[in-house]
Amino acid sequence: MKNFKNYWLDVNVLPSREELGKTAGMDIEKKIIELLAIKPEIRMIFAAAPSQNETLDYLAGSDKIEWKRITAFDMDEYIGLKDNAPQLFSSYLDGRLFSKVSCKNVHYIKSNGGPAGEIKRYSALIAEAPIDIVCLGIGENGHIAFNDPSVADFHDPEIIKEVKLDMESRLQQVNEKCFSRLEDVPERALTLTVPVLMNADFLFCMVPGKSKQNAVHNTLNLPVTEECPATILQQHSNCKFYFDADSFLFQPAKQV
Repeated sequence: MKNFKNYWLDVNVLPSREELGKTAGMDIEKKIIELLAIKPEIRMIFAAAPSQNETLDYLAGSDKIEWKRITAFDMDEYIGLKDNAPQLFSSYLDGRLFSKVSCKNVHYIKSNGGPAGEIKRYSALIAEAPIDIVCLGIGENGHIAFNDPSVADFHDPEIIKEVKLDMESRLQQVNEKCFSRLEDVPERALTLTVPVLMNADFLFCMVPGKSKQNAVHNTLNLPVTEECPATILQQHSNCKFYFDADSFLFQPAKQV
């Protein structure tokens, strides 16, 4: 494993997806235990994507985490899919993690009951208390959650909003075999905004795979700009990155 500091981000490069998932999972597990030693409960936000598979598998198998003291949220959801469709992010997280552990609460974004009402409901849930941990990835176009370059706002006043997905985001879903055809990928979604993610105390960002090479390079090296939303992570003082040998091919511009 390679480890170095890029600005103050903690960057970890692992030989494989499996080792990435185990290393990230162990670090998240450790942070959960540390926080629960000083707090009665914690609140976490989880991404739903194939990039998170190995990390979520580790967390689901942990016998050290007191899940009953954790309230969990998902960070985005498609609009227009049928309830319980396998492509829903709630379906993914339930199958990968939440059906295997017993959280205090699990709050999913419900996208089919009318966006305005769901935005109000979910905003209130998120605003009840600070978020302790976010587990996230980075899209091929540099998005975090579904904050694509066309809609990302680093000073967004909203907690959750409706967005139109960039074509690159929709194509990624086909390339990752989440959908069989582009026509099947919804054009709109609900997403937590960038400030919500950045306001969390600790971020763990897992990004494996060759398709993410440009996004990884841009995230670490470009100026902070909404043209690559993930560059905002440079400004978080407790963000840990986990890449594999396929996603990380470039030497960062700055090291300390």
